[in-house]
Amino acid sequence: MAIALCRIDDRLIHGQVVVGWGQPLNIGFIVLVDDNVATCDWEQDLYRMGVPPEMDIIFNDVATAVRNHAAYVSDPRRGILVTPDIATMQRLAWALPGIREVNIGGIHHRAGRVQKLRYVFLAPEEEAQLRELVSAGLRITAQDVPAARAVPVSEVLADPSSGEKSA
Repeated sequence: MAIALCRIDDRLIHGQVVVGWGQPLNIGFIVLVDDNVATCDWEQDLYRMGVPPEMDIIFNDVATAVRNHAAYVSDPRRGILVTPDIATMQRLAWALPGIREVNIGGIHHRAGRVQKLRYVFLAPEEEAQLRELVSAGLRITAQDVPAARAVPVSEVLADPSSGEKSA
């Protein structure tokens, strides 16, 4: 298995991904899947600056990532697949049954989202997307860095006023 981590992180590539996860997982490449970044040279150049020279970065839109996934899985190096949002990861998971585990690394505040964890804010439609992924059998946890506790998505989606866990 060359894809060691499938991560949702709206900051895409930054220190937590490259150093925090990349070093302990001995990562050789990152596949950044974002339909917008895949067509934007200056954004790609910006993300390349955050990756050490020994680590490859591949920019794909969803369709290309699906088409190239077998090559990533058979790569002798280990890799991280990162998407900016749940919807993009969901599109990949529906097309690639091999995606069984997803890490939520960071979904930050914006209008319409509610704070669930220090680094996870969700809108109602995003909560529904996570529940659909769980219903399909994916294991989803929130964990910003490897040393932190992996929080099961049932805890992330729990209504704090009910005292119950849901997913």
